[in-house]
Amino acid sequence: MKKIRILVADDHPLMRDALLLTLDEDPELEVVGEAANGIEAVELALKLNPDVLLMDLLMPGMSGLDAITKIRETHPQVKVLVITSLEDEEKVLAAIQAGALGYFPKSAPRNYLFEAIHKVADGVPYLPTGIALKLFSSVRDLKVSPPGESADQEPLTGRQKEILALIGEGKTDNEIAEILHLSVNTVYSHVHHIIQRLGVRNRSQAVIYARQHRDTE
Repeated sequence: MKKIRILVADDHPLMRDALLLTLDEDPELEVVGEAANGIEAVELALKLNPDVLLMDLLMPGMSGLDAITKIRETHPQVKVLVITSLEDEEKVLAAIQAGALGYFPKSAPRNYLFEAIHKVADGVPYLPTGIALKLFSSVRDLKVSPPGESADQEPLTGRQKEILALIGEGKTDNEIAEILHLSVNTVYSHVHHIIQRLGVRNRSQAVIYARQHRDTE
């Protein structure tokens, strides 16, 4: 029986050890490597060509999102299952946009992890019910103007357009502040005004809006 070859990428040694012990319980799984940061994850994925990559998003050196993007560009056959403590909709959307096929919160019962890995290995997307419901709710509540009809809203400033684009990439306020050389409070204020001007309810809907309009502007 051919085993599912797995690469584990997490910067916390205790988390990696816990994952290894858990994965060892399934005879159909084989861990072929471990990565402690995003750069190692990219290098090992290209070298080992695993079937499934278990990837944390909060990684030093290179973020999990950037690592997923690079791996998918060169080795699209590698299936990525994100395993993270982040459960907000914008991070889920950013991971899917980067190329992840599944999203598994670290707070979930570990017996569901085997189901997630096997589904992703078979090319079947995996999202826990709670996260899937959040995403559907955000998409359902987002009002998008019909083609050719502009929304009745105040236009965004150049700076707000920059920030909206970064929000669409899944960047946090701290990351945006660092990229644009602004204070976090300034970014937070801009995000608040962006949400008001777009007529959306929250940041997650702003992320969806940014991605829907990215290729039309």
